[in-house]
Amino acid sequence: MNTAVTKLLKTDYPIIQGSMAWIADASLAGAVSNAGGLGLIAGGSAPVDVVRAEIQKTRELTDKPFGLNIMLLSPNKDDLAQLVLDEKVPIVTTGAGSPGVYMERWKAGGVTVIPVVASVALAVRMERLGADAVICEGCEAGGHIGDLTTMSFVPQTADAVKIPVIAAGGIADGRGVAAAFMLGASGVQCGTVFLTADECNIHENYKQRVLDAKDTGTVVTGRIGGHPARCLKTPATRKMLAIEKDNPDALEEFLVGSLRKAVQDGDLEEGSFMCGQIAGMLNSRKTCREIITDMFAQAEALLHG
Repeated sequence: MNTAVTKLLKTDYPIIQGSMAWIADASLAGAVSNAGGLGLIAGGSAPVDVVRAEIQKTRELTDKPFGLNIMLLSPNKDDLAQLVLDEKVPIVTTGAGSPGVYMERWKAGGVTVIPVVASVALAVRMERLGADAVICEGCEAGGHIGDLTTMSFVPQTADAVKIPVIAAGGIADGRGVAAAFMLGASGVQCGTVFLTADECNIHENYKQRVLDAKDTGTVVTGRIGGHPARCLKTPATRKMLAIEKDNPDALEEFLVGSLRKAVQDGDLEEGSFMCGQIAGMLNSRKTCREIITDMFAQAEALLHG
């Protein structure tokens, strides 16, 4: 499937793997890139040497394009921004802020820059700064979210900018891809569906919880504290909601290390199992290649069949 996004990314399919902290490592990124999508390594707040090692591992696993995500609230964002140039990472996605301070250096280094945006106004601003595309992430997505739904957000952004729009949030099969294209996107970003991939190295408790989830199996915490995040319903989220109700300022303290506890330990009592609303659609384990080829075969049939 050739679109403006496949041309930009030099991939076979217009799909980016979501940059899930503690999850999006070389194993997952390499598998997605080998399957024809764009694999991403999540920078998160990891030390630069750790991220550099993941970049180098990815290059051992694939000769296809891949990228790095930088969360602009991370304390080491400046070091990660320089690492992009030092390691000649071809594509960068950013979240939680504006990459404007790095844009000139990245563009001079030939880096393709694709910010995640939470509003049409921010998308327009990113286009003016020189972004190559924008990712419009709806609140159906897992992890930290904004207020807009994918259905309403994508077409408004597509009307407002000339650069490619990539839809994210609530997409797990070809129906979601086809819908995104009809809304004006020319590519998609998917995170939750890759939690079920064989190459995704999350704890078995996490993976099975995603596979067992129903349509109402997620909840948003942090709305009162100002940092809403969508997670699977667990004993931990019940604690989070109780803390948020009684003392919102204490929620951040509870959340410290909670994602690692979910990903590495499968800790249902204290882990934060970030997951999107489409978990209820996922009921089988597949390889990254199977996920991508099945998704786009269905999308092609719907759009052109």
